[in-house]
Amino acid sequence: MKTSIPTKPQDHLLKLFTFSFFMTMGIVVTFFPLYFDYKGYSKLQIGLLYAIGPLIGIATNLLWGFLSDRFQTVKKIMIILIIGQLLTAILVFTAGWFSLLYICLAMFFFFQQPVNSLNDSQLMLSIRDSGKSYASFRVWGSIGFAVSAGGFGLLLRHFGTGLTPILCLLTISCTLVIIFLLKDARQGGKKMAFGGMLDIIRSKKFIWFLVLIIIMSVSHRFNDGFLALYMRQLGASDSLIGYAWMTSALSEIPVFFFLSKHGHRFKELPLLAFAGIIYAVRFFIMGSIQDPTWVIGVQLLHSLTFGIFLFTANRYISQIVPDEYRSSGQAIFAVAWSSIAGLISGTLGGWIFDLAGGSTVYVIAACLSIVAAIGFLGTHIFQNDESESMPSGR
Repeated sequence: MKTSIPTKPQDHLLKLFTFSFFMTMGIVVTFFPLYFDYKGYSKLQIGLLYAIGPLIGIATNLLWGFLSDRFQTVKKIMIILIIGQLLTAILVFTAGWFSLLYICLAMFFFFQQPVNSLNDSQLMLSIRDSGKSYASFRVWGSIGFAVSAGGFGLLLRHFGTGLTPILCLLTISCTLVIIFLLKDARQGGKKMAFGGMLDIIRSKKFIWFLVLIIIMSVSHRFNDGFLALYMRQLGASDSLIGYAWMTSALSEIPVFFFLSKHGHRFKELPLLAFAGIIYAVRFFIMGSIQDPTWVIGVQLLHSLTFGIFLFTANRYISQIVPDEYRSSGQAIFAVAWSSIAGLISGTLGGWIFDLAGGSTVYVIAACLSIVAAIGFLGTHIFQNDESESMPSGR
């Protein structure tokens, strides 16, 4: 049975769901560390708490993506995940000692990590027959993250860090209400065949694409993981670091709007190569900065790097992975760019930072971006040459 084209109210609900989920993500990324610091945990303990996220993400993204494809439902899986988030968030905020908190936060990440890739699957499946763009929906995630980082930051400054649990539980509850109102992006459709998924995973084209994605994502994750420490090394205040994060989130918005209208004009691999070149420029500048206030301006390049990267990589995945494997494909992509790249960048970046300082971390990130850009451009040229050399059918 063919999935019907989403109605206008459903479009609004998809945008609202993306907005609400990314508000929660903004709290997790921006304010959870401050909350744990407020509760008296050491920097080492906070680092250990956050190290569990990428590790959990590898298994949980694949598990829930596979279950979504196996049972041909996104909505029911999302309901389970968001209820799980709500219950485990309560446990996180009531845990009385570190070992219990560690277990509860691992459980929270088990339910929280897969929602991003499943939401991407939901968006891709919902728009595939409508002619609408993924970017026009995903931009609401950037808006939600920016509103969370900026608006909730002002609330916490006024009422104190102890308000974090209430804000987090509120955004998760709103997300849960919205998902009940959404139609399932999968209503019928082809059943997933296990052999077909193995063929996709074994595909040299798919694996090579993931290798290039990991290389570029490691450079991106260097910045995610060490921006605050690098700015602190340069003498930045906490508020300036917060403004840097908010600037990057806001900078995505115009690029997503542009790509939603004009992105179809550009081929994916050259566009990813362009993003890699801008990443290199961005990180070479970051490695040479002496005044932390300049970071705010450099963060605007986040729009031409991650904004293009996320939109274009998702569009390419949608072309090389059939709909019946959509959630598994998105999960594997999320594991590559988020979990695996996060583990590599966290361990390698931390070692380089301690050994040679933050500037060297950014120079290496720039070099990795150049390697990825060359890989994407070379792949595009090779594929074009290969298609031109193929004999035409009779």
